[in-house]
Amino acid sequence: MAEKRPVKITETILRDAHQSLIATRMPTEKMLPIIETMDKVGYHAVECWGGATFDASLRFLKEDPWERLRKIRDGFKNTKLQMLFRGQNILGYSHYSDDVVEYFVQKSLANGIDIIRIFDCLNDLRNLETAVKASNKEKGHAQVALSYTLGDAYTLDYWKDTARRIEEMGADSLCIKDMAGLLTPYAAKELVTVLKEGTELPIELHTHYTSGVASMTYLKAVEAGCDIIDTAISPFALGTSQPATEVMVETFKGTEYDTGLDQKALKEIADYFQPYREECIENGLMSTKVLGVDINTLLYQVPGGMLSNLVSQLHEMNADDKFEEVLAEVPRVRKDFGEPPLVTPSSQIVGTQAVLNVVLGERYKMVNQQAKDLVLGKYGQTVKPMNEEVVKKCIGDEERITCRPADLIEPSLEKFEKECAQWKQQDEDVLTYALFPQVAKDFFEYRDAQQKKVDNSIADKDNGAYPA
Repeated sequence: MAEKRPVKITETILRDAHQSLIATRMPTEKMLPIIETMDKVGYHAVECWGGATFDASLRFLKEDPWERLRKIRDGFKNTKLQMLFRGQNILGYSHYSDDVVEYFVQKSLANGIDIIRIFDCLNDLRNLETAVKASNKEKGHAQVALSYTLGDAYTLDYWKDTARRIEEMGADSLCIKDMAGLLTPYAAKELVTVLKEGTELPIELHTHYTSGVASMTYLKAVEAGCDIIDTAISPFALGTSQPATEVMVETFKGTEYDTGLDQKALKEIADYFQPYREECIENGLMSTKVLGVDINTLLYQVPGGMLSNLVSQLHEMNADDKFEEVLAEVPRVRKDFGEPPLVTPSSQIVGTQAVLNVVLGERYKMVNQQAKDLVLGKYGQTVKPMNEEVVKKCIGDEERITCRPADLIEPSLEKFEKECAQWKQQDEDVLTYALFPQVAKDFFEYRDAQQKKVDNSIADKDNGAYPA
């Protein structure tokens, strides 16, 4: 029998699985009762924080994301915790100063995160440097993710060279982040083989089931030497989420890649989440639209979320009949803009521009500020040069930046400290405020009001308002 090379599993139920299927609405109280069982499974890691969870906790669930992390950390005694971090954007949607990035990394690790997965929407490695260095300094595990995409620029040599540069940067592992489900099985085999030639770092693969090929993609990737795969427990798997954990564990059972994970414990976890899945379907939180296979993802190489955005934008403009034209325009705009990967926020920028070009009947007649910022270089450098005629139409004679965008941002932690001083109850509140000032302010006021209610209730009890 071949030498054993067990594949490791990162479970996504506490982050990406519910982000993908129920818009990140799972409250902490749903997570805590099953953590003790999850801790016994033998996962490589559990992804439980970062991505959209931070914003959604504050905005929709009225929960402190830092408190969530601490509670989850208390429950997991044997399992590493992982988060998703948007490089210089942290967990927000624009670039922040280096001192804010460094402090956020420090506090994430201090509150219980072990592995920080760091990515950039343009694969501009300069936007990852500060976060990687900060993680190294704090003795955290810095995993750098490649935003996987297709196009002329994205050759196997490009990926191999980028992997080498990631290793040189000081990353501890590398992730292929296939956010749109574009990676097909044999392409995955080829890609992993080439990355293994370019780096000695462990390689993790993250994909989504959107296009229907993800489980087969994992199989071929593991055979080619992929070390870790991301999966979701079955009630929150498939559709726009990840392949099911139990299925992948069974697939490799008895082979050289046997995960060794405990199927009985996995069944217990699935049984726990099944009623919650049914509840989410009944109340409309989990739409059947996200549960099937969307083959358009492969046909147009456009992520599922971007397709639905295009449909709603056209509907609002009473231009539903222009859908096919817009789909044909997307790759043209993407090429004009230097062929960026289609992931937040570049997917929204390219999609919106394609809609405007088609609906207005003239290309680049109207350009929004985000598109101008992309052309100006405020998001970083694209892999290919932009179309100079289009650049002229978008920004005229305005000068483009060529430096790392964050080099132009003044240190701002002290400013945020002053602005949020009246609400601050813990150091982490400053970071919450820095990322989402208005949402944080609303949350802090809600938190204060809740605390007052508790204090008043205790005071009433002490004054004999309630019988003992």
